[in-house]
Amino acid sequence: MFPWPEGKRAALAVTFDMDAEAAVLAVDEKYARRPSIMTHQQYGPVTAVPRLLKLMTDLEIRTSFFIPGFSAERHPWTVKAVVAAGHEICHHGYLHRPPGLIDAATERAELERGLEALERIAGLRPTVFRAPWWETSDVTLDLLAEYGFTCDSSLFDRDEPYRLAVGSSELVEVPISWALDDWEKYAFLPDPPTGSGVIEPPSRVLETWWEEIEAYVEVGGCCVLTMHPFLSGRPARAIALRALLERAKAVPELWIATIGEIAVHTAASDVPVRT
Repeated sequence: MFPWPEGKRAALAVTFDMDAEAAVLAVDEKYARRPSIMTHQQYGPVTAVPRLLKLMTDLEIRTSFFIPGFSAERHPWTVKAVVAAGHEICHHGYLHRPPGLIDAATERAELERGLEALERIAGLRPTVFRAPWWETSDVTLDLLAEYGFTCDSSLFDRDEPYRLAVGSSELVEVPISWALDDWEKYAFLPDPPTGSGVIEPPSRVLETWWEEIEAYVEVGGCCVLTMHPFLSGRPARAIALRALLERAKAVPELWIATIGEIAVHTAASDVPVRT
């Protein structure tokens, strides 16, 4: 069993990927000329994030926001509001280009531009990273170690966090799951083709994710909810999210924490370092 803080059996991390326009512009910059597509993406930082920040304040839950540098530059006041509300700011590339699908030089440039943008706008240097599309390359972890990151949340191989040796450094990996991503539940755009074509009702998503949380408590793992404000921040979905998190808060064995807090705890634990 993973050594969670005293009295806790499992962890839950509530995370938001504030991709905004970057998610589609990374596919093709021609979409910048399509207001219907741009406003679909802008709903996240413009309308949904304020709603979600109020929700998290009401529930007294601190979350992790993964923000592409481009999105931070487009919506600086939203980023500042996230910081002011006490949430964690994490790196999510620059223009949401997936590292596994670009060359090493471009990946380094995306990492550097994202860092510069977040430092300038949020006033801090993030130490937690999540790859756009969860698509890492064979040099991603080495770059993260080189640039002083302490944690990644892009891999899938375990139910609990672990320590990972990267050269002479060490990273904490906090694994994720497609089953816990709202993209597969809610995402739809006709162009660029996005989503499965089926938009799930929030009530079904609530029950699916609650079953997942219960299972993570049973096995002693780390449940990482990955949501996008332009998806989960719409009214009915935000109401369902409130209901889900109210249930989760009522589980005494469940530690609700940010990715960074989980990483700090894991790094200080006696969990063996993987090579």
